[in-house]
Amino acid sequence: MRTYPLKTISLEEALRLQFKVVDCITREFEGQEILSRGDLGVVPGLNKPVTTRKAEKAVAAVFDAEAACFVRGAGTGAIRYALCALVTPGDTLLVHTAAVYNTTQNSLDMMGIRTVRADFNDLDNIRTVLTKHPEIKAALVQYTRQSMEDSYEMESVIQTIKSCREIPVITDDNYAVMKVEKMGSQCGADVSCFSAFKLLGPEGIGCVVGKRAVIDKIVKMHYSGGSQTQGHEALDVLRGMVYAPVALAIQAQVNEECVQRLNGGELKSVKKAFLANAQSKVLLVEFHEEIAKAVLREAQKLGAAPNPVGAESKYEVVPMFYRVSGTFLAADPTLENRMIRINPMRAGADTVLRILREAIERV
Repeated sequence: MRTYPLKTISLEEALRLQFKVVDCITREFEGQEILSRGDLGVVPGLNKPVTTRKAEKAVAAVFDAEAACFVRGAGTGAIRYALCALVTPGDTLLVHTAAVYNTTQNSLDMMGIRTVRADFNDLDNIRTVLTKHPEIKAALVQYTRQSMEDSYEMESVIQTIKSCREIPVITDDNYAVMKVEKMGSQCGADVSCFSAFKLLGPEGIGCVVGKRAVIDKIVKMHYSGGSQTQGHEALDVLRGMVYAPVALAIQAQVNEECVQRLNGGELKSVKKAFLANAQSKVLLVEFHEEIAKAVLREAQKLGAAPNPVGAESKYEVVPMFYRVSGTFLAADPTLENRMIRINPMRAGADTVLRILREAIERV
């Protein structure tokens, strides 16, 4: 088995990104504003808190984008609003041949959007499908892997789509943003969508970054007072984004160490360890025997989180030992009994491997 995990930024690059976030904040806010909890409500003429507008401008600058907006519904809500802004019910959307992420599929079903599939790992196939299907009105590209065989590069996929047809491209950057060098909009997409909750931010806040014309349409759709991201939430988005890059870069280093040690024979019950984006970049552990479910039960008793909260949210500090992702199981259901995924979160390699060793021993 071979996997093609995304290339994550180094710790040094993560530090530079942290400094960029802080620099962008200082360009939009006065010092006393950052030491507050922001304003509330729908300010006349702006229809949102002043703090929220400033925070959105700072986020746009972080990602070299024309504009950004916060929406309710986390990453799912961000994708849904982007779809509503760029696709009408009944339109046809280009997607990858792998299974569409469940919550995204719900959005497509709700809008009655038809899909045509192309293999994003094969640029020629993308060209062929776009030529054959002139009814395609837009494309949705998920940054992280949807199956173990995925190896496509976001920028190449976007450039191929744009070179064939000038249609809008939406990217799902969940689990990738602030881990990789460029987000989707920096690779040429019209808009990128992600959850602030996955970047140590507040619950339920999503972000859309990209072209101003698209963002303006989303802002108009997202006009009601109850839909607004309040000032204190917007500040929490920024604070999370300050600390997320370095925390995620350290997490990536721990993953690398765990793979090396497991493949070096540290635990005899482990057949093979892999790094894969499923959907976060995680450690996949394959056992010689079908003990995966039993190991997960014991790992929870030993202090490992048994399920995600927001998949790398501010609440998730202990390592998570969890089943293989639904999209991966759709490709190979047998993985459920012989493979688990581990996300170190804020833990070190020694803690991760100690829990795994003791769980195996108990089984």
